[in-house]
Amino acid sequence: MPWIISVALLCTFSSSAICLPEPLTFQVLTVCNFGFFFVVLPGDHLKVCPQGSTCCSQEMEEKYTQQSKHDFRNAVTELSNHLQATFNSRYKKFDEFFKELLENSEKSLNDMFVRTYGRLYMQNSGLFKDLFDELKRYYVGGSVNLEETLNDFWARLLERMFQLVNPQYHFTDEYLECVSKDTEQLKPFGDVPRKLKLQVTRAFVAARTFAQGLAVARDVIARVSAVNPTPQGAQALLKMMYCPYCRGLVAVKPCYNYCFNVMRGCLANQGDLDTEWNNFIESMLMVAERLEGPFNIESVMDPIDVKISDAIMNMQENSMQVSQKVFHGCGQPKTLAQSRPARSVPESGFSARFRPYNPEERPTTAAGTSLDRLVTDVKEKLKQARKFWSSLPSNVCNDEKMSAGSVNEDNCWNGSNKSRVGRALRVILSKTKAGYHPPIKP
Repeated sequence: MPWIISVALLCTFSSSAICLPEPLTFQVLTVCNFGFFFVVLPGDHLKVCPQGSTCCSQEMEEKYTQQSKHDFRNAVTELSNHLQATFNSRYKKFDEFFKELLENSEKSLNDMFVRTYGRLYMQNSGLFKDLFDELKRYYVGGSVNLEETLNDFWARLLERMFQLVNPQYHFTDEYLECVSKDTEQLKPFGDVPRKLKLQVTRAFVAARTFAQGLAVARDVIARVSAVNPTPQGAQALLKMMYCPYCRGLVAVKPCYNYCFNVMRGCLANQGDLDTEWNNFIESMLMVAERLEGPFNIESVMDPIDVKISDAIMNMQENSMQVSQKVFHGCGQPKTLAQSRPARSVPESGFSARFRPYNPEERPTTAAGTSLDRLVTDVKEKLKQARKFWSSLPSNVCNDEKMSAGSVNEDNCWNGSNKSRVGRALRVILSKTKAGYHPPIKP
């Protein structure tokens, strides 16, 4: 009877000190709600938790070790998953935008040239398709030299154009090869090839670098956040998270500064990555700035059909001078056995001109957005990702599931008992050098 009275009084006045049967303790149930009472044991068998009076068996301590590692991984994963998802969604959006931009540019060129040059273009459309295929292959990581690709395009275009403006002659493959070798010196297309090569090369390099950077950021976060605590770290996590349970303090959470100290030790490798991570973020911001300026791939690709058409017009207007230079350098070609009358300029289909593209326009051309809007959004996310790894310990401990919070130090677990950590530890931690990794003491 006295024992029953003692239990009743204990449940009434000090339920937090009562131990539970093992299965219920592990599920964090309240003793007084269920009427269970477990005899307090000496803690000599415990390897990590304080060895005074305890509610835990050795088996329970081992279970709590696994649970603490699981909780730690979940806490880190929960924080990193949001950032990883952010980079992944922006990568997918940019990738979708860029591929659709190329598709739209190719379709626009094809539609315009079919209307303008008709059969002549359709007979030579493979030349333009090859150009866009190589640009797409470069973007997805193919081994493509952009300068060589563009040089080859203009050389092949010159071969086709030279035959069209000189229909009375027969040109052998060797002769056409001689013609294409002198493309840069002849400048049959004016200054368009040089300008377009510069614009396309720097815009594509920046765009591919930016897309790859977003994918790299996503993958780095996934790998680095896959934490696996060391044996020493696992002991520190157990002592912080579940050793208070063995004292019957199931409702008492770790003190914030205690949690922060343990997390800095467990996440030391992640913290070491912060400098390189911040350098990477700054590099991505620099690329983003270029994409908003002269490296804007949208302003390069949208009017590419007009630019190529202007180059063709230039070749047509200067065909006589170009032909004379070629004949002088490569020799006089043979006339056709049965000469056919040369078609007039209007019949050849090269006379039409189109309104130049206004660079100030920023239409929603691909993937439901424009490059400017897309880059602005990504820049904001990049800035938010600064110092992510060095801030991880504090962000983990700011979670109410992980600590009592920085303003609740009077009722928290300090590693050995329920007490206030005190101002001294805060002062020490605030003065700790950034490169210092506190020792993990279980």
